[in-house]
Parts: sequence; structure tokens; C-alpha cells
Amino acid sequence: MHPGVRVWAVLGMCLLAGCSAGPPPAAGSGDVAAPSRPPVSAAVITASPKDGTQEVAADAPVKVAVAQGRLVSVRLADDKGAAVAGKISPDGASWAPDGRLQLATPYTLDTVAEDAAGLRAAQHAAFATLTPAHTFAAFFTPEDGSTVGVGMPVSLRFTRPIADRAAVEKGVTVTADPPVPVVGHWFGSQRLDLRPEKYWAAGTKVVLALRLKDVQGAPGDYGTQEKDVHFTVGRSQISTVDLDAHTMAVRQDGRLLRTLRISGGSPEHTTYLGAMVISEKYEVTRMNSQTVGMGDEYDIKDVPHAMRLTSSGTFVHGNYWADRSIFGSANTSHGCVGLADAKGGSPDTPAGWFFDNSIVGDVVDVVGEDGDAVPPDNGLNGWNLGWAQWVKGSALTAH
Repeated sequence: MHPGVRVWAVLGMCLLAGCSAGPPPAAGSGDVAAPSRPPVSAAVITASPKDGTQEVAADAPVKVAVAQGRLVSVRLADDKGAAVAGKISPDGASWAPDGRLQLATPYTLDTVAEDAAGLRAAQHAAFATLTPAHTFAAFFTPEDGSTVGVGMPVSLRFTRPIADRAAVEKGVTVTADPPVPVVGHWFGSQRLDLRPEKYWAAGTKVVLALRLKDVQGAPGDYGTQEKDVHFTVGRSQISTVDLDAHTMAVRQDGRLLRTLRISGGSPEHTTYLGAMVISEKYEVTRMNSQTVGMGDEYDIKDVPHAMRLTSSGTFVHGNYWADRSIFGSANTSHGCVGLADAKGGSPDTPAGWFFDNSIVGDVVDVVGEDGDAVPPDNGLNGWNLGWAQWVKGSALTAH
């Protein structure tokens, strides 16, 4: 046989027999073992809203729960890093925030849980709250920092109709020092007034707290206000207009200051009866009968010392154009309470004196044989409802 043929035959036999260069290496001789998987926590975390959710309602429930373990930490934070307060349940199985979310805000939710073996699981989620299509706000009376009379209610007028009156009323509180219960009453869907059972005590400090931000007043309509309004109740002034005697007795802190002669509404245009609150004061104003549905009966461009009693146009005001003899003897006006005055207004006249001694929130109580009772929503005149009727107008009171 040719020597080369012998060599290839030996090689072929080795290949068929699976020949190797030597025996397999012994264990521990330097080979690398396959990597083992780390232990996995048995704790299973679930959270709501789910990661990536958009347009979450501000009052939607935010919940974190864990099965087969206990929560170690939960952090809900807005896009500025401000954390939302919340509590883990005593058994460690769940977490919930203490309050509502803010609208139009991105949030992150980071949770850590631990199983019985001490192994930890973590979860990160992100979501964003609803950006409302419409918002509402409340215009409030009285003004912040003002001093008012004992009859001044807190009156809120909303920029949009309120459907969920209870939710909005919960966002409005009025507290007083000295303390007194204060209850709200709705006049329609856009006005909420709040007052105590009786007139405020002189010297009372009052705080109106508006917590309406992100409160849903109607489907798609959310509040915007977080504000405190402070005002002080001054001395007590209650003036009694007697239409039959043609007088007004002005009492301050129960003491009679002065009795003024007046001219009230004529038989064709009687003055409203009841307790009315001065809501505005003007040293001079224009009064036009067309604005109150009386045609062209009058248009006086410079009415002095005018103080509004109703939104429909009842005033106590100075009158320089009528003969002085009517004051104290006849009712000749179109429904207002007139006091003698000088053209341009004078502090030395009855009208000027009353103007200078009155503040917004003072009470003018009109009595007489003829006239209609003033509607309680015509001006700031809810005092003409008894307390039981007033309380029935609250969305928070069981009827």
C-alpha cells in the first residue's frame, strides 16, 4: 500500500470513532458554569389609572394594591415633583391619596412592595389628568378686606350654570369669629348666598374660603378658584322706613341716631316692603326709567347720594327736584325712598347725612300698609326668608 493511503485510512477511522486529543476535562478544571436566574419577588402590584392613561378625571379613584406581599412605599407626584399625600392601609395591602388630583397635570406613580421572603418588586406608571373644555369661577360679595354692615350676606355668582350644586357648595365655607352657623341657599343655578340665622353681631370677623379648583360643577365644567376672602362686620345700623308715617328711624347699635322725613313710592309705584340691604353706594348716579321698564317717565342724570336696595332699581337717594314739603307728608316716588337733598349733593342735607353714616351691608327695613314684599333674590335680601325656608335652599341639607 502506498504510504499516503495508509495515513488517510487512519484519519478516517479516527473521524468515524469520534477521536479527540484526550479525555474530557474533570469538573472544576476551569470551565464556566451557566449563569443562574436571580430570585423573583412573589409580590404582584396593580395600580389604577394604568400606565399611559390620558384624560383622567380629577375625582377618578387612584388606587394601588398588592397581592402576596405588603406595600413598602408609594409615591404619587406631579410634573413639578410635588408629592400627593396618601396612606398605606394598616394591612399593607393598598394605598390611596388623601385628596383630589389637579386637572391638566401629568403624574408619576412609583410603588415598591415586598413579599414574605423579603424580596422586593417595583412598578412605575405615568398618567395625565383631564384638560377641561370649560371652567367656571365665582364673583363674590363682599370684597376682600372690606368692613360691612350686619346685614351683608356672602353672595356668589357663578360664570356658568351649576348642575352639581352639592359638590360646589362643599367647596365653599364661611366661618365667623365669634362662631355662628352659616348656611347656603341657592337662587337658581348660578347664585349661592350664605348667611347666619340672624344678622351678624357687630365686630364679627368673617372668612369665606373658596376651594373650587378642579371641582366639577356640571359635565365638562370645572372650577378654578382657591382663595380666602376676609371681611369685618362693623357697627350695627338698622334703619326703619315707615311708609305710612313718611319717616325713617336710623338706629345704630340699638340707639336712635336720627329720624328723617322721607317720601316713598306712590300708590301707582309702591315701595317694596321688607328688610333690604344696601349693596352699592354712589355719590351721584343717573336714573333712567327705561332701564327699569317704566318707559320715558324720568331721566335724571345727577341723582345724589344714591344707595341701592334691590337689583331691580330700588334706592334710598337724595332728591333735589321735588318740593321740600313732600318729605314727611306724601309718597310720590316711583318706588324709591327719597330724602331731601341739594343739587350736586350736600353733606348738610338729610340725604347727605344718611349717606355719610351708612355703609354697604346696612339694613333698611321698610314697613307699611301698601306694597309688595321684596323677593328674597332681588338684591341681597335673603333675610326675608325664614330660617327653615333658607336651610331648605341648601344642597347639603337633608330636606
